[in-house]
Amino acid sequence: MSVSFGGVRAVDGLTFSVQEGEVLSVIGPNGAGKTSAFNCITGFYQPASGSVTFNGSDITGKRPAVIAASGIARTFQNLRLFGDLTVLDNVRAGMHVRIKQNSLDAMLHTPRYWRSEDAATDEAHRWLDFVGMHYDRTAQIRNLPYGEQRRVEIARALAREPRMLLLDEPAAGLNHTEKTQLLDLMRRIAALGTAVVLIEHDMGLVMEVSERIVVLSYGKEIADGPPAAIRSNPAVIEAYLGAEDQEAHAEAERIAAEAGTDGIAEAR
Repeated sequence: MSVSFGGVRAVDGLTFSVQEGEVLSVIGPNGAGKTSAFNCITGFYQPASGSVTFNGSDITGKRPAVIAASGIARTFQNLRLFGDLTVLDNVRAGMHVRIKQNSLDAMLHTPRYWRSEDAATDEAHRWLDFVGMHYDRTAQIRNLPYGEQRRVEIARALAREPRMLLLDEPAAGLNHTEKTQLLDLMRRIAALGTAVVLIEHDMGLVMEVSERIVVLSYGKEIADGPPAAIRSNPAVIEAYLGAEDQEAHAEAERIAAEAGTDGIAEAR
């Protein structure tokens, strides 16, 4: 898969796959092409070459709404919640592709309309419980602490019942306790059978939660493997630190070691 902006190659020949129930992290320095890759998978960008296959179907270049309906959900680096809506309504908004009612039902408030509304409300509560959001759910989302807004965003994505969840820097702005809770949440999401693909700069969290890690540098994939192999990979160390001498490499390996604790989708 490749993406270009003018003369800049944001993604250059990236190839990876992810399986049901797997946690895969995509990491790399700023500007490496991580979010551009997510935007290709979800239809926000059209790849210049290559393909994206999901659950056996080619979804390359399809509209974001079509891709979302196929079973892919995502969160964004910058929160994209509806600030004037309540917590509950933000999550309910994520279910619009699954609600069984039409415009006539909505206008006339038919029995089917009320049944679907009640079901959506119950399910929204269920996903808010799942992510551990216990604040007032009738409050406007803008009045919640940042960490709680992150929970709501993930709950909204899960309300689509996706087979693959893309998380773009979910730990950004979270404190230590919130990051620990996020790590547990990602494991529980994967336990549902959902594939989790994570972009994250917190290497401690990445090394702890990932089964595999794909590393990008200047749009190119330079490594793909388990955390133990990635943390000592010289190409990865050099991409992050620009290190060339053995002393710098040794220091980078020590930092990386301290950070750790020791397909249903494919993009080409």
